Amino acid sequence: MPADPATPRTVDVADPGARRDRRILSVLVVAAALPALYLPGRVHNFFDLKIYMSAMDWWSAGNPLYDYVQPDRVQGELYFTYPPFAALLLLPFGHLTLGVTVAIFTGLTLLGVLVTTKWLLDPVIRRHRLPYLFTLAVGALFVLGVESTRETITFGQINMLLVVLILADLLFAVPRDSRWAGVGIGLAAALKLFPGIFVVYLLATRRWRAAAVAAATAAGATLLAAAVAPGDSWRFWTHELWATDRVGRTDYTGNQSLFGLLSRLSAPEDPSRLIWLPLVAAIVGYGLWRAVRASQAGDALTGLTLTGLVAALISPITWTHHIYWFIPAVVILIDATLSTDPRTAEGARRRRRLAAVAVGTSAIIVYGVVSFYDWGIAPTPTDTPWEFVGRNAYVLLCLLLLAVLPIRTRTGTKPTKSPHPTTHPKTPIPR
Repeated sequence: MPADPATPRTVDVADPGARRDRRILSVLVVAAALPALYLPGRVHNFFDLKIYMSAMDWWSAGNPLYDYVQPDRVQGELYFTYPPFAALLLLPFGHLTLGVTVAIFTGLTLLGVLVTTKWLLDPVIRRHRLPYLFTLAVGALFVLGVESTRETITFGQINMLLVVLILADLLFAVPRDSRWAGVGIGLAAALKLFPGIFVVYLLATRRWRAAAVAAATAAGATLLAAAVAPGDSWRFWTHELWATDRVGRTDYTGNQSLFGLLSRLSAPEDPSRLIWLPLVAAIVGYGLWRAVRASQAGDALTGLTLTGLVAALISPITWTHHIYWFIPAVVILIDATLSTDPRTAEGARRRRRLAAVAVGTSAIIVYGVVSFYDWGIAPTPTDTPWEFVGRNAYVLLCLLLLAVLPIRTRTGTKPTKSPHPTTHPKTPIPR
């Protein structure tokens, strides 16, 4: 008998077509909301990329590379601050139009987001049997919504290139003891100083060959630049490297490093190095100790994520677009949450804690610390608890994750201290 037309139809929740439609709708809703997150960043107008291009024009005309200066309404005068090897790679872009250069940089960043998101999520999708395309789509949209990615795109930065090099090295080449292990980290360190911490991580985990390859690669790229531009290279490594005032004000809220936190407490005076240096030593010691433990447990992703968080904290200047490492931290927390058995009281409590940290971290890095709040231009000290937390949210989050990020061990095996596994480690699960 045909159904009564007046009877409301119900949708079978087990219907694959209904599930697919709901997933497509969810992705479309998130994608539609994404442009709103980018509206505040329109004021950046590819400011950093314009500095690169103008500096390359200046350099091509025969002027000293590190004499180039660009006025900024917030931080005064900003200079070209990358190592000479980065300048060699950027030099061809000085001959292109701004529109073409923006398209290339943005396209490469988007490609980097897709590739690295797939690398991070593939093991989680397989382990928990998640819907593949839907999970990748939601993950990529989340990464695009995070403030570090937004700032990378709207400023025209090169951060995703560095992330691709580091992740490819530490997730694939190093665990497999490839002959190419260390090359990606070495190139990244030659392009920008920030990734140099990963050479230290290789040494701490006794990956001697990979560390030597990384150091040799960075040295080779640096010597190549010195052969092409000896004067500029000498000037950078003997003087400009140590002149942090060329990069910007350390007290500016966009600087989410430990030194930035101390600078905002002491502004307009500089913070005491006698306070900063012992704190840096403690963070390096504790953070790399946990990173080594993660590596020994076969958890490469947690090891490199903890190392990235250490780098963000100890660098004198860490702009918000540098801290990509919150993204793999969220993936680790979600994986640990899904892998925790909630059928016991202890398991249920652990699962709630992990989920709370994952959700809280996601909310903070999507909202950000500079995108939706004007912290002012003049150097002013933080004088209220709310302002201290708000202006240092990423610093505090880095410290929290350094302590609570779970280290996942391989099922059915004991953690190994061997620095050279002969096979690719099995997918880890949390302890």
